[in-house]
Parts: sequence; C-alpha cells; structure tokens
Amino acid sequence: MTKPVAPDAFRAEATTRAPVPLAETIAKPRKRRRAWVVLALAALVVLGVGGAWWLSSVAPTIHYTTAPVTRGDVTRVVTATGTVNPVLTIIVGTAVSGVIQDVNCDFNTQVKNGQVCAKIDPRPFQSAVDQAVANLGEANAQLEKDKATLEYARITYDRNVRLGKTDAVSKDAVDNAKSAMDQAVAQIGIDEATIKQRQAVLDAAQVNLDYTDIISPVDGTVVSRNITIGQTVAASFQTPTLFLIATDLTQMQVDTNVSESDIGGIHQGAKALFTVDAFPKRMFEGTVSQVRQSPQTVQNVVTYDVVVSVDNTDLALKPGMTAATRVIVDQRHAVLRVPSQALRYTPSGITARTETSRLFVLHDGSPVAVPVMAGLDDDSFTVVLSGDLKEGDRIIVSERQNGGRAAIPAPRF
Repeated sequence: MTKPVAPDAFRAEATTRAPVPLAETIAKPRKRRRAWVVLALAALVVLGVGGAWWLSSVAPTIHYTTAPVTRGDVTRVVTATGTVNPVLTIIVGTAVSGVIQDVNCDFNTQVKNGQVCAKIDPRPFQSAVDQAVANLGEANAQLEKDKATLEYARITYDRNVRLGKTDAVSKDAVDNAKSAMDQAVAQIGIDEATIKQRQAVLDAAQVNLDYTDIISPVDGTVVSRNITIGQTVAASFQTPTLFLIATDLTQMQVDTNVSESDIGGIHQGAKALFTVDAFPKRMFEGTVSQVRQSPQTVQNVVTYDVVVSVDNTDLALKPGMTAATRVIVDQRHAVLRVPSQALRYTPSGITARTETSRLFVLHDGSPVAVPVMAGLDDDSFTVVLSGDLKEGDRIIVSERQNGGRAAIPAPRF
C-alpha cells in the first residue's frame, strides 16, 4: 500500500530539484532536425546511385526507318531564275531633235509596219528643205545661163576661124575666141557639179524632214512609251528611246542565268518547265532554243544565258515576269528506284563504306547489306540498275536509338 505524501514534503522535494537551462531545451529539437536531414540526404544519395546503376543497365533499342523500293520516273534538273521577254523587241528612237508635236501610239497599241506613232515639229526641217530647193533652182538657172554663153562662144570661135583663113581677123582674135569657148565648156562642168551638190543638200534636208515622222519598223505591240506631247527630244551620241515594240507576244522566251557548274549538262532542244508568280499553280513548258557562249561575270560568279522558247498563245505571260525555271538534263521513265538517302545510310557499328554501292534491307529486325549498281540521281530518288532487289522491298533509310528496360532484375534497396 502506497504511503501518502504530505503536501509540504512534495513542495520541499520540488524546491530541491535543479532547474533545466533554456539553451539546452532549445538545442534538443535542433539536434533531432539535423539528424533527419542527414538521413534524408543519405537516402537521396542511395537512390541516385541506385537509379544510375539501373539506368546503365537499360539496353538501347534501335528503331529503323524504312522506305519501299518503287517504280517510277527519275528526272535530273538544273534550276535557274530567269525573266520572260518577247522574242524580238524593237527600240524606236529618233535621228533628229525637236519638240514632240503629236503622239499616235500608246501602251498595248497594235501597230503595222510604217505606221506613224509620233511626230516631231517639222517646221525647222521644212525650212531647210525649202532653202535647199531654192539653191538647187539657182544652180539649174546658172547652168542654163552658162550653156547660152557656151553656145555664143562656140559661134564666135567658128566665125573667127573662117575669117582667119582669109586673114580678115588676126590670129590673136581666133585664139581669144578659142579660149572663151573652152572656159564656157569648163563652166558647164562646174555648174553640173554644183547642181549635184545642191541636190545632195536637198536630199539630206528631206531625210531630216522625213525623220520627224516616228514610224514603226515592224508589225507588233507597243510595250513601252517614253514620250509625251510637248516634250523636247535631243538626238545626240545616244539615241533616245521613244517606243519599245514587241514583234509578237504570242511567242515569248525566258532568259535564264545558269552557273558554270551546271551549264555542261544543258543542250539545245532540252525540255524546260517554269512557273511565274502570277500563276503559281500553272506549269509552263518550253524548249531550250539557245545556249549563248557569252559569259556573264558578277562578283566572280560566271553564268551563261540559256534561252527557253515558250508558246504564249493565250497571252498569259507578260514581259518582265520572273520565272523559276527547271531545265531537264536527263530523265528515266518507269525504272526501279530507291530514295537517295538510303545509299548514304550506314548502320551503327559499321564505320567503313565499301567502294561499291549497297543498300540495307531490314530482315528479321536486322539490317542486311545488298550490293547494287546505282544510276541516275535526282537528289530525291536514285535508279537501281542491278541488284537483288524487287519492287516493294523495304530498305533502311535511317535509324534512331530509344531507351528500353533490359531483361535483368531491378535492384533492391
């Protein structure tokens, strides 16, 4: 049986027990938290090491991307950018200077050969013609006068010759008559030469007068007009361009610039395809009509002008359009072909390529090499000339590795 303790004794025992310091009371929870942090860090380290070991034991899985062997067309092309132009464009200028008096042709005007498109003020040139006509008339009158003088000199000479035979006149009179007749004959020659000179001056003045009519030299369509009524044109060392006339807009050509590295495969008569921004979904067809020998060098880049002729019966193509052109260099129809990427593929683990071309066929999940002979390549497909392949075979074009769990037990912690 427990003996009861008096209240005074309990109070005495409580007063004799030593008090606990405050710092010790605070330090105990901190020690416990530090211990838990250390345990947590240790657990994380263990988990990290274990996870790394487990990931290192995962075996990579190779996934192959395949493509079928197909039969189709392989076309090798040379791409170039060109400009649509008329086959023949006539530059109409002026040979004389003056003020434009009249303009009869405008943009898109259909003109005929000899049609007057513009007229320069003819008054100065008409004045020159009138003056040349007057000078020519003066020369003709002088000729008639000198012919009469010659006739009189000849009659005088004949008379003096007869009189001289009877000594009616002196020998000196006969010689003077002979001299006067010879001078009259020479004057006739001078007059005739003067007439020719005056006629030439008249012809030149008439030509300049005719040049005041600006005419079309061909049948065609006016594609450019650079003058207006009242404008003054000056014919100097460089003839000003008044009109540009395209002979036939139903026949156009594309002038393309092909680099020197691609010009070797282009020949006259090759087929060409091109598109223009105005008709992005329409493919125009043409033929290479000329490979010009004149090189063009721009910033050390050498190009050659390849002319592609195209029919433009519907007048869809306009002069100056930019054409994205593809010239067909070589083409094969209905041939066995493979993606060109497959010929550049090498399975992982194989570092050296053989001299002969080969493809890799996926067989039972593993690549199997098949030697082939490659032909024409258009950067997308390559012709297979020979090899143990048939249409529909799946060939490897690339591979990729993905992580997968290995067939080993997972570690325990």
